[in-house]
Amino acid sequence: MTMKISRSAIVQRLRSKGLMSRIKDDPNVVGFYHNRVVLLPHGGDFFPALFQDLNKAVTSICAEYYLIKDDHTGRTFAQRLVEAARRGVHVSLIYDAIGCFDTPASFFRRLEDQGVHCLIFNRPAVSRLHWLDLRNHRKMTIIDGSTAFLGGLNIGDEYSGFGDSLERWRDVGMRMDGPAAAELQRLFWQTWEQEGGPSVVRPDHAPPGPAGEANVIIVNGSPHHNRPLIRNSFRLAMAGAVHRIRIMTPYFLPGPRVVRSLLRAVNRGAKVQVILPSISDVPIVQKFSRAYLEPLLKAGVEIYSRQGTILHAKVMLIDEHWVTLGSANLDYRSFYRNFEMNVIIDNHAFGTQVSDLIDEEVEKSTRVTLDNGIRLTRLEQILRWLLTPLRHLL
Repeated sequence: MTMKISRSAIVQRLRSKGLMSRIKDDPNVVGFYHNRVVLLPHGGDFFPALFQDLNKAVTSICAEYYLIKDDHTGRTFAQRLVEAARRGVHVSLIYDAIGCFDTPASFFRRLEDQGVHCLIFNRPAVSRLHWLDLRNHRKMTIIDGSTAFLGGLNIGDEYSGFGDSLERWRDVGMRMDGPAAAELQRLFWQTWEQEGGPSVVRPDHAPPGPAGEANVIIVNGSPHHNRPLIRNSFRLAMAGAVHRIRIMTPYFLPGPRVVRSLLRAVNRGAKVQVILPSISDVPIVQKFSRAYLEPLLKAGVEIYSRQGTILHAKVMLIDEHWVTLGSANLDYRSFYRNFEMNVIIDNHAFGTQVSDLIDEEVEKSTRVTLDNGIRLTRLEQILRWLLTPLRHLL
Protein backbone atom coordinates (compact mmCIF):
# COMPACT_ATOMS: atom_id res chain seq x y z
CA MET A 1 0.00 0.00 0.00
CA THR A 2 1.34 3.44 -0.97
CA MET A 3 1.13 6.10 1.72
CA LYS A 4 1.64 9.81 1.32
CA ILE A 5 3.81 11.02 4.19
CA SER A 6 1.78 13.04 6.69
CA ARG A 7 3.00 16.57 7.28
CA SER A 8 3.70 15.82 10.95
CA ALA A 9 5.80 12.79 9.95
CA ILE A 10 7.80 14.90 7.50
CA VAL A 11 8.39 17.56 10.12
CA GLN A 12 9.51 15.05 12.75
CA ARG A 13 11.80 13.24 10.34
CA LEU A 14 13.40 16.39 9.00
CA ARG A 15 13.74 18.03 12.40
CA SER A 16 15.65 15.01 13.59
CA LYS A 17 18.15 15.68 10.82
CA GLY A 18 17.95 19.48 11.04
CA LEU A 19 16.36 19.82 7.60
CA MET A 20 13.69 22.21 6.35
CA SER A 21 11.66 22.62 9.52
CA ARG A 22 10.94 26.25 8.61
CA ILE A 23 9.12 25.31 5.39
CA LYS A 24 7.16 22.48 6.93
CA ASP A 25 3.77 24.13 6.40
CA ASP A 26 4.18 24.98 2.74
CA PRO A 27 2.10 22.88 0.30
CA ASN A 28 4.88 23.23 -2.27
CA VAL A 29 7.11 20.94 -0.19
CA VAL A 30 5.63 17.44 -0.19
CA GLY A 31 7.18 14.11 0.79
CA PHE A 32 6.50 10.52 -0.23
CA TYR A 33 7.67 7.12 1.01
CA HIS A 34 8.60 4.05 -1.04
CA ASN A 35 10.06 5.39 -4.27
CA ARG A 36 12.64 3.76 -6.50
CA VAL A 37 15.45 6.06 -7.60
CA VAL A 38 18.09 5.33 -10.25
CA LEU A 39 21.05 7.64 -10.78
CA LEU A 40 21.77 8.41 -14.44
CA PRO A 41 25.20 9.97 -14.02
CA HIS A 42 25.76 11.19 -17.59
CA GLY A 43 23.72 12.38 -20.52
CA GLY A 44 24.91 9.22 -22.24
CA ASP A 45 23.02 7.27 -19.57
CA PHE A 46 20.03 9.59 -19.30
CA PHE A 47 18.80 9.89 -22.87
CA PRO A 48 18.89 6.18 -23.81
CA ALA A 49 16.92 5.39 -20.64
CA LEU A 50 14.44 8.21 -21.32
CA PHE A 51 13.92 7.24 -24.96
CA GLN A 52 13.47 3.58 -24.06
CA ASP A 53 10.75 4.41 -21.54
CA LEU A 54 9.03 6.81 -23.93
CA ASN A 55 8.74 3.85 -26.30
CA LYS A 56 7.01 1.88 -23.53
CA ALA A 57 4.49 4.59 -22.54
CA VAL A 58 0.92 3.25 -22.43
CA THR A 59 -1.39 6.04 -21.27
CA SER A 60 0.38 9.41 -20.94
CA ILE A 61 3.57 11.43 -21.33
CA CYS A 62 3.92 14.84 -19.68
CA ALA A 63 7.15 16.69 -20.56
CA GLU A 64 8.27 20.11 -19.34
CA TYR A 65 11.59 21.63 -20.48
CA TYR A 66 13.29 24.99 -20.51
CA LEU A 67 15.20 24.26 -23.72
CA ILE A 68 14.48 21.86 -26.57
CA LYS A 69 16.79 22.11 -29.55
CA ASP A 70 16.12 21.20 -33.16
CA ASP A 71 19.19 18.95 -33.33
CA HIS A 72 19.71 15.18 -33.35
CA THR A 73 18.75 14.75 -29.68
CA GLY A 74 15.79 17.12 -29.97
CA ARG A 75 14.50 15.45 -33.12
CA THR A 76 14.88 11.99 -31.55
CA PHE A 77 12.91 13.19 -28.52
CA ALA A 78 10.23 14.66 -30.79
CA GLN A 79 9.98 11.45 -32.80
CA ARG A 80 9.46 9.41 -29.62
CA LEU A 81 6.62 11.75 -28.62
CA VAL A 82 5.00 11.50 -32.05
CA GLU A 83 5.26 7.70 -32.09
CA ALA A 84 3.65 7.57 -28.65
CA ALA A 85 0.81 9.83 -29.79
CA ARG A 86 0.22 7.53 -32.77
CA ARG A 87 -0.10 4.58 -30.36
CA GLY A 88 -2.90 6.43 -28.57
CA VAL A 89 -0.80 7.77 -25.69
CA HIS A 90 -1.85 11.21 -24.47
CA VAL A 91 1.25 13.40 -24.96
CA SER A 92 1.57 16.95 -23.58
CA LEU A 93 4.60 19.23 -23.73
CA ILE A 94 5.38 22.55 -22.01
CA TYR A 95 8.38 24.52 -23.28
CA ASP A 96 9.76 27.91 -22.26
CA ALA A 97 9.50 30.79 -24.75
CA ILE A 98 12.90 32.27 -23.91
CA GLY A 99 14.72 28.96 -23.58
CA CYS A 100 13.41 27.85 -26.98
CA PHE A 101 13.87 31.24 -28.65
CA ASP A 102 16.29 29.76 -31.20
CA THR A 103 14.20 26.66 -31.86
CA PRO A 104 12.11 27.09 -35.04
CA ALA A 105 8.38 27.43 -34.44
CA SER A 106 7.95 24.80 -37.14
CA PHE A 107 9.55 22.24 -34.78
CA PHE A 108 6.61 22.55 -32.37
CA ARG A 109 4.01 22.92 -35.15
CA ARG A 110 5.10 19.53 -36.50
CA LEU A 111 4.55 18.02 -33.07
CA GLU A 112 1.07 19.55 -32.80
CA ASP A 113 0.17 18.43 -36.31
CA GLN A 114 1.00 14.87 -35.31
CA GLY A 115 -1.01 14.73 -32.12
CA VAL A 116 1.24 16.20 -29.40
CA HIS A 117 -0.41 18.86 -27.24
CA CYS A 118 2.06 21.76 -26.93
CA LEU A 119 1.98 24.77 -24.63
CA ILE A 120 4.47 27.62 -24.81
CA PHE A 121 5.28 28.97 -21.35
CA ASN A 122 5.33 32.75 -21.01
CA ARG A 123 4.45 33.55 -24.60
CA PRO A 124 5.88 36.98 -25.51
CA ALA A 125 3.31 39.78 -25.57
CA VAL A 126 3.65 43.56 -25.60
CA SER A 127 1.10 43.82 -22.79
CA ARG A 128 3.28 41.78 -20.39
CA LEU A 129 6.89 42.51 -21.21
CA HIS A 130 7.72 42.56 -17.48
CA TRP A 131 6.95 38.85 -17.44
CA LEU A 132 9.79 38.09 -19.84
CA ASP A 133 12.23 38.18 -16.94
CA LEU A 134 10.72 34.92 -15.64
CA ARG A 135 11.63 31.46 -16.91
CA ASN A 136 10.22 27.97 -16.65
CA HIS A 137 13.57 26.32 -15.93
CA ARG A 138 12.14 22.89 -15.08
CA LYS A 139 13.39 19.76 -16.83
CA MET A 140 11.23 16.68 -16.36
CA THR A 141 9.25 13.96 -18.13
CA ILE A 142 6.54 11.91 -16.42
CA ILE A 143 5.41 8.66 -18.04
CA ASP A 144 2.12 6.89 -17.22
CA GLY A 145 1.84 8.87 -13.99
CA SER A 146 4.34 6.63 -12.21
CA THR A 147 7.80 7.13 -13.75
CA ALA A 148 9.70 10.42 -13.91
CA PHE A 149 12.97 11.54 -15.45
CA LEU A 150 14.49 14.75 -14.11
CA GLY A 151 17.74 16.55 -13.39
CA GLY A 152 19.73 19.32 -15.04
CA LEU A 153 19.48 18.11 -18.63
CA ASN A 154 17.70 20.04 -21.33
CA ILE A 155 16.89 18.38 -24.65
CA GLY A 156 19.90 19.00 -26.89
CA ASP A 157 23.07 17.42 -28.19
CA GLU A 158 25.40 19.14 -25.71
CA TYR A 159 23.56 17.44 -22.83
CA SER A 160 23.92 13.97 -24.34
CA GLY A 161 27.04 11.81 -24.31
CA PHE A 162 29.51 11.62 -21.45
CA GLY A 163 30.71 15.16 -20.78
CA ASP A 164 34.32 14.75 -21.83
CA SER A 165 34.50 17.67 -24.27
CA LEU A 166 33.11 21.16 -24.76
CA GLU A 167 30.61 19.66 -27.20
CA ARG A 168 29.24 17.30 -24.54
CA TRP A 169 28.53 19.07 -21.27
CA ARG A 170 28.76 17.36 -17.88
CA ASP A 171 25.32 16.83 -16.45
CA VAL A 172 23.44 14.46 -14.15
CA GLY A 173 19.91 13.07 -14.15
CA MET A 174 17.80 10.40 -12.52
CA ARG A 175 14.80 8.15 -12.98
CA MET A 176 12.20 7.93 -10.24
CA ASP A 177 9.31 5.47 -9.89
CA GLY A 178 6.54 5.63 -7.33
CA PRO A 179 4.24 8.11 -5.61
CA ALA A 180 6.58 11.09 -6.04
CA ALA A 181 6.29 10.78 -9.82
CA ALA A 182 2.52 11.18 -9.55
CA GLU A 183 3.06 14.43 -7.65
CA LEU A 184 5.28 15.74 -10.44
CA GLN A 185 2.49 14.98 -12.90
CA ARG A 186 0.02 16.89 -10.72
CA LEU A 187 2.35 19.88 -10.71
CA PHE A 188 2.70 19.63 -14.49
CA TRP A 189 -1.05 19.96 -14.92
CA GLN A 190 -1.14 22.77 -12.40
CA THR A 191 1.31 24.70 -14.61
CA TRP A 192 -0.70 23.81 -17.71
CA GLU A 193 -3.82 25.34 -16.17
CA GLN A 194 -2.04 28.42 -14.82
CA GLU A 195 -0.61 29.12 -18.28
CA GLY A 196 -4.00 28.81 -19.93
CA GLY A 197 -3.26 25.59 -21.76
CA PRO A 198 -5.99 24.15 -23.99
CA SER A 199 -8.53 21.88 -22.37
CA VAL A 200 -7.53 18.26 -22.92
CA VAL A 201 -8.83 14.93 -21.71
CA ARG A 202 -6.34 13.66 -19.16
CA PRO A 203 -5.96 9.91 -18.67
CA ASP A 204 -6.85 8.57 -15.25
CA HIS A 205 -4.06 6.76 -13.42
CA ALA A 206 -4.32 4.59 -10.36
CA PRO A 207 -2.07 5.93 -7.56
CA PRO A 208 1.37 4.32 -7.97
CA GLY A 209 2.16 1.58 -5.50
CA PRO A 210 5.39 1.17 -3.53
CA ALA A 211 8.36 0.98 -5.88
CA GLY A 212 11.44 1.11 -3.66
CA GLU A 213 13.04 2.22 -0.43
CA ALA A 214 13.74 5.91 -1.11
CA ASN A 215 11.87 8.72 0.60
CA VAL A 216 11.53 11.74 -1.68
CA ILE A 217 10.64 15.34 -0.94
CA ILE A 218 9.58 17.54 -3.86
CA VAL A 219 10.39 21.25 -3.69
CA ASN A 220 8.32 23.22 -6.19
CA GLY A 221 9.97 26.62 -6.60
CA SER A 222 8.15 29.58 -8.13
CA PRO A 223 8.46 33.39 -8.12
CA HIS A 224 4.81 33.44 -7.00
CA HIS A 225 5.79 32.13 -3.56
CA ASN A 226 6.18 34.52 -0.65
CA ARG A 227 9.46 32.88 0.35
CA PRO A 228 12.30 31.57 -1.85
CA LEU A 229 11.62 27.87 -1.25
CA ILE A 230 14.49 26.68 -3.41
CA ARG A 231 17.02 28.80 -1.54
CA ASN A 232 15.54 27.84 1.83
CA SER A 233 15.66 24.13 1.00
CA PHE A 234 19.36 24.44 0.15
CA ARG A 235 20.11 26.43 3.32
CA LEU A 236 18.20 24.19 5.67
CA ALA A 237 19.74 21.06 4.16
CA MET A 238 23.14 22.66 4.79
CA ALA A 239 22.07 23.41 8.35
CA GLY A 240 21.46 19.70 8.93
CA ALA A 241 24.91 18.62 7.76
CA VAL A 242 27.06 16.97 10.41
CA HIS A 243 30.00 15.53 8.47
CA ARG A 244 30.12 16.77 4.90
CA ILE A 245 28.49 18.94 2.23
CA ARG A 246 29.39 18.31 -1.41
CA ILE A 247 28.07 20.57 -4.17
CA MET A 248 28.27 20.58 -7.97
CA THR A 249 26.77 23.63 -9.65
CA PRO A 250 27.34 25.49 -12.93
CA TYR A 251 26.33 28.95 -11.68
CA PHE A 252 27.36 30.08 -8.22
CA LEU A 253 25.74 33.34 -7.09
CA PRO A 254 24.47 32.06 -3.75
CA GLY A 255 24.07 35.34 -1.89
CA PRO A 256 25.26 36.08 1.63
CA ARG A 257 22.74 33.87 3.43
CA VAL A 258 23.80 30.70 1.64
CA VAL A 259 27.45 31.63 2.18
CA ARG A 260 26.75 32.02 5.90
CA SER A 261 25.06 28.60 5.94
CA LEU A 262 28.20 27.04 4.45
CA LEU A 263 30.46 28.89 6.88
CA ARG A 264 28.37 27.71 9.83
CA ALA A 265 28.70 24.13 8.60
CA VAL A 266 32.49 24.54 8.52
CA ASN A 267 32.44 25.96 12.05
CA ARG A 268 30.48 22.90 13.21
CA GLY A 269 33.27 20.71 11.85
CA ALA A 270 31.67 19.67 8.56
CA LYS A 271 33.85 19.37 5.47
CA VAL A 272 32.53 21.41 2.54
CA GLN A 273 33.45 20.84 -1.11
CA VAL A 274 32.19 22.87 -4.08
CA ILE A 275 32.84 21.95 -7.74
CA LEU A 276 32.42 24.75 -10.28
CA PRO A 277 33.05 24.88 -14.04
CA SER A 278 36.42 26.02 -15.34
CA ILE A 279 34.68 27.22 -18.51
CA SER A 280 31.17 28.64 -18.36
CA ASP A 281 28.55 29.17 -21.03
CA VAL A 282 27.70 32.40 -19.14
CA PRO A 283 31.13 33.97 -18.44
CA ILE A 284 29.75 37.04 -16.65
CA VAL A 285 28.24 34.79 -13.97
CA GLN A 286 31.66 33.23 -13.45
CA LYS A 287 33.11 36.70 -12.84
CA PHE A 288 30.43 37.55 -10.30
CA SER A 289 30.81 34.22 -8.49
CA ARG A 290 34.41 34.98 -7.54
CA ALA A 291 33.20 37.49 -4.96
CA TYR A 292 31.72 34.62 -2.94
CA LEU A 293 34.77 32.37 -3.10
CA GLU A 294 37.23 34.31 -0.96
CA PRO A 295 35.40 33.99 2.41
CA LEU A 296 34.74 30.32 1.71
CA LEU A 297 38.37 29.60 0.84
CA LYS A 298 39.59 31.45 3.93
CA ALA A 299 37.27 29.31 6.08
CA GLY A 300 38.68 26.08 4.63
CA VAL A 301 36.04 25.22 2.04
CA GLU A 302 37.50 23.09 -0.76
CA ILE A 303 36.66 24.61 -4.13
CA TYR A 304 37.42 22.81 -7.39
CA SER A 305 37.34 23.86 -11.02
CA ARG A 306 36.07 21.10 -13.34
CA GLN A 307 38.34 20.77 -16.37
CA GLY A 308 37.73 19.51 -19.89
CA THR A 309 34.04 20.30 -20.31
CA ILE A 310 31.28 22.69 -19.28
CA LEU A 311 29.83 21.59 -15.95
CA HIS A 312 26.03 21.85 -15.93
CA ALA A 313 25.15 19.38 -13.15
CA LYS A 314 23.12 20.61 -10.17
CA VAL A 315 23.69 18.25 -7.24
CA MET A 316 24.17 18.61 -3.49
CA LEU A 317 25.00 15.73 -1.12
CA ILE A 318 24.64 15.96 2.65
CA ASP A 319 26.43 13.41 4.87
CA GLU A 320 26.42 10.74 2.12
CA HIS A 321 22.67 10.34 2.69
CA TRP A 322 20.56 13.27 1.52
CA VAL A 323 20.78 14.24 -2.15
CA THR A 324 19.29 17.38 -3.68
CA LEU A 325 18.97 17.08 -7.45
CA GLY A 326 16.92 18.93 -10.02
CA SER A 327 16.80 22.03 -12.19
CA ALA A 328 17.84 24.73 -9.70
CA ASN A 329 21.23 26.41 -9.58
CA LEU A 330 22.76 28.15 -6.58
CA ASP A 331 21.99 31.60 -7.94
CA TYR A 332 19.56 34.49 -7.67
CA ARG A 333 17.61 33.54 -10.78
CA SER A 334 16.81 30.04 -9.51
CA PHE A 335 15.95 31.42 -6.07
CA TYR A 336 13.71 34.30 -7.12
CA ARG A 337 12.87 34.42 -10.85
CA ASN A 338 12.59 30.90 -12.21
CA PHE A 339 10.03 28.14 -11.95
CA GLU A 340 12.17 25.25 -10.69
CA MET A 341 11.74 21.66 -9.57
CA ASN A 342 14.10 19.97 -7.10
CA VAL A 343 13.85 16.66 -5.30
CA ILE A 344 15.53 15.69 -2.04
CA ILE A 345 16.23 11.97 -1.86
CA ASP A 346 16.64 10.24 1.50
CA ASN A 347 18.41 7.01 0.62
CA HIS A 348 21.86 5.91 1.67
CA ALA A 349 22.51 3.70 -1.37
CA PHE A 350 21.65 6.56 -3.72
CA GLY A 351 23.78 8.93 -1.66
CA THR A 352 26.74 6.56 -1.92
CA GLN A 353 26.41 6.50 -5.71
CA VAL A 354 26.36 10.30 -5.82
CA SER A 355 29.39 10.43 -3.55
CA ASP A 356 31.30 8.13 -5.90
CA LEU A 357 30.27 10.33 -8.83
CA ILE A 358 31.56 13.45 -7.05
CA ASP A 359 34.83 11.67 -6.25
CA GLU A 360 35.32 11.14 -9.97
CA GLU A 361 34.59 14.79 -10.69
CA VAL A 362 37.10 15.94 -8.08
CA GLU A 363 39.77 13.86 -9.82
CA LYS A 364 39.03 15.73 -13.05
CA SER A 365 39.19 19.12 -11.35
CA THR A 366 41.84 21.60 -10.29
CA ARG A 367 41.89 22.86 -6.70
CA VAL A 368 41.14 26.58 -6.44
CA THR A 369 43.19 28.60 -3.93
CA LEU A 370 43.30 32.21 -2.85
CA ASP A 371 46.26 32.70 -5.17
CA ASN A 372 45.16 30.97 -8.36
CA GLY A 373 41.49 31.36 -8.97
CA ILE A 374 39.63 34.38 -7.63
CA ARG A 375 41.52 37.57 -8.44
CA LEU A 376 39.81 39.99 -10.82
CA THR A 377 41.48 42.50 -13.08
CA ARG A 378 40.70 46.17 -12.48
CA LEU A 379 38.40 46.20 -15.52
CA GLU A 380 36.56 43.12 -14.25
CA GLN A 381 36.13 44.74 -10.84
CA ILE A 382 34.61 47.85 -12.43
CA LEU A 383 32.34 45.76 -14.63
CA ARG A 384 31.14 43.71 -11.67
CA TRP A 385 30.40 46.89 -9.69
CA LEU A 386 28.42 48.38 -12.57
CA LEU A 387 26.38 45.23 -13.11
CA THR A 388 25.74 44.36 -9.46
CA PRO A 389 22.17 45.84 -9.52
CA LEU A 390 21.37 43.44 -12.38
CA ARG A 391 22.73 40.27 -10.78
CA HIS A 392 19.25 38.85 -10.19
CA LEU A 393 18.75 38.82 -13.96
CA LEU A 394 21.83 36.67 -14.68
